[in-house]
Amino acid sequence: MIRHLTPKDLRACCDPASLPFDDSRDIPDDPTALARTQPRAHAALTLALTIGGREYNIYLAGEPYMGRTHFARSFLDPAAKAGPTPPDWLYVHNFDDPDRPRAISLPPGQGRGFKTALAKAVADIREEIPARFEREAYLAEKQTLMRGYNADRETMLEEMEERAKGEGYSLFIDDQGAFTLYPLLEGKVVSDEEFERLEPELKKTLKAKGDRLLEEMGSALRRLSKEERGYRDREKDLERATAGEVCDAQLAQFAELRAAFPAIEQFLTAMRTDMLENLDAFMPPTVPAAPVSPHGEPGYPDDVFYRYEANLFVDNGQLSGAPVIVEDHPTYFNLMGCIERESEMGALYTDFTLIKAGSLHRANGGFLIIRVDDLSANPGAWDSLLRALRSGQARVEDPAEGGEHVRTRTIEPEPVPLDLKVVLVGPDEAYELLLYNDERFGKLFKLKAHLQETMPRTPDNVVIYLTLAARAIRDAGLLPFDRSALAGLVEYASVAAEDQSRLSLKIPMAREVMIEADALARRAGAPLVAADHLALARKAREFRVNLFEEEYLEEYDRQMIKVATCGEAVGRANGLSVRMFGDYAFGLPHQIACTVGVGHGGILDLEREAELGGPIHTKGMMILKSYLIGRFAQDKPLVMTGSLCFEQNYAAVEGDSASGAELAALLSALAERPLKLCYAMTGAVSQSGAILAVGGLNEKIRGFFAVCRRRGLTGEQGVVLPADNVVNLMLDDEVTAAVAAGQFHIHPVTTIEEAMEILTGLPVGKQGDDGKFPTGSLYALVDERLARLARLAPMSGFVSQAGQG
Repeated sequence: MIRHLTPKDLRACCDPASLPFDDSRDIPDDPTALARTQPRAHAALTLALTIGGREYNIYLAGEPYMGRTHFARSFLDPAAKAGPTPPDWLYVHNFDDPDRPRAISLPPGQGRGFKTALAKAVADIREEIPARFEREAYLAEKQTLMRGYNADRETMLEEMEERAKGEGYSLFIDDQGAFTLYPLLEGKVVSDEEFERLEPELKKTLKAKGDRLLEEMGSALRRLSKEERGYRDREKDLERATAGEVCDAQLAQFAELRAAFPAIEQFLTAMRTDMLENLDAFMPPTVPAAPVSPHGEPGYPDDVFYRYEANLFVDNGQLSGAPVIVEDHPTYFNLMGCIERESEMGALYTDFTLIKAGSLHRANGGFLIIRVDDLSANPGAWDSLLRALRSGQARVEDPAEGGEHVRTRTIEPEPVPLDLKVVLVGPDEAYELLLYNDERFGKLFKLKAHLQETMPRTPDNVVIYLTLAARAIRDAGLLPFDRSALAGLVEYASVAAEDQSRLSLKIPMAREVMIEADALARRAGAPLVAADHLALARKAREFRVNLFEEEYLEEYDRQMIKVATCGEAVGRANGLSVRMFGDYAFGLPHQIACTVGVGHGGILDLEREAELGGPIHTKGMMILKSYLIGRFAQDKPLVMTGSLCFEQNYAAVEGDSASGAELAALLSALAERPLKLCYAMTGAVSQSGAILAVGGLNEKIRGFFAVCRRRGLTGEQGVVLPADNVVNLMLDDEVTAAVAAGQFHIHPVTTIEEAMEILTGLPVGKQGDDGKFPTGSLYALVDERLARLARLAPMSGFVSQAGQG
């Protein structure tokens, strides 16, 4: 019995009266709605929050248009808001090893306060120290030290002069502190010229006496030099004590921080010591100094004060809870941070103030979301991310590229401890590639949060879906959707799912249609979006992208592509295929032709021979041979030659959805009985002859219907499809109306035998116990033809070639 589908079978309508809302404004927001649509992913994310450590990071798997990042944010944002706010991080100068800056953590919000207060304190110290050195108290104390030193020096010099006079010499001291002894003769100083005119014996005596006197005065001179050093030290001590008072007064504001955080105490203590050792830098310059770099290298401005700054590396002062960072451009530097460099006089230098945080550091203490496809373009960032997760430390360093670059002088900042969850967002294919090709991935991303594309179309789930739609309407500021538009959204969800019993969870795709429907409603001045606006938006979207479909249909109109939609032909069947251009899919009919003759060549697949057929299509062709063997080769050998091809096909053919139509053409050619070309057929066939479900049913039916409609509907055209695919039908109003008017027919079949009865109008016939088919039946004709071919074919080569297919 031939089964006809009714209009009710062609789509799952949603009665607006069945909805409990008048319009989208009546739909209450449910924070749990999105989580209820994705129980697996929700369970994985919940477990990730419960388990600590570095290994239980998450891979959020799902196809595009699933709103993957939005789903992750909708779950993580509330959890992060309820969590603790992570500390601020600063980098400061390491006075013991300037190439290894120290990392300091402070409670959130205190990092910026410390940086600001430290900068002001250093500025005040720089201003106060020179002023303190100009005060009367300091100058008086310094003058006292100087007077004491001068008095002691004068006393020592007078003693030396008296000693020299007692020996008959005069002591002369120049401005540089060097002294010279001149002999006295008759109370007068002997000049150098006069000394040279003295008698040699007297000169010798005076010189020996002078040398001995100089040796005696050496200890006195050393005592004088020591006294001078002591004075200089006392003067330095006075300067340090005075400057130390200034530093202590300004740094007193950090007393609580110093007591609570040993790292702050260590840094400020070392900073104070360094300041007192570099007091000259605090004094106004008297003459221009030669340029010196912060590291003592010539060519840079002389500035030691950068060492007294704090680099606010991560500022969490504005956070309330843990951070949730979405890194949409995960280059190495954006993810892992960087050490910047500045140029002075053609040379590059860096220091701790040029350390910049990456998203890994900003997300520390919270969550980091990264798309796998973005990360895959930056392999260096991927490797560094895995190293950081494995070690539990986030380092900021110059990336090594296998020695390709010459390393410049750099610094090695102290690493920051890591405590975060990383969420990778990507498709299932990327998950499998990472899992099988990188053992580190499986160890560090132990949780897979799998997003499902559809959910059952139950009344409860319809309410959940409309709750999500209403949230999208409010978030986008759209006009309210009335009851009919809400029903249209439910139907669109089933269209997107290609299943009458399911709803698509590709909410972003539905959101696009909703925005466009809102624009049409506003243009029309409507206060609400209705079902008509939604239907117009869908048609407008189709019109914008269906240019290639229209061009193909014009080729059918002009008979440039030969596909008959009426009449009959032996060995000819109409198959259906789906073409994809971008994200738009449409169906097209194709003529499948089969020829059969005497020989041992088997069934030749012309698509495979021309290297246009893929492996799945080739498998479908092999199944045809298996079906013939099972039905007709039980009492005789299967000896034949034949060929099957898609006429006017110039592109690759893949898939087995046309194998049912190919088998129909083959059986028609064997039986020498025509097939009705007013029908097109789709469906895969099994070895037993069962017609199996295939994809793209709605596009295929619409494609054949479009060709028939443009040529004129005769009331006899239709499509034969697998019965298992009836649930996938979500056809548009035009096809449904044609079926209701009896102008187009859709027949579900479960076996090739049912399909052949529709396509030929002949009974197929059931094989009897004797292995024979009823006389006059289609399969009796096929069986008789195969028997004739076996008799006519020469027996030589039978064994070796009969099985070719």
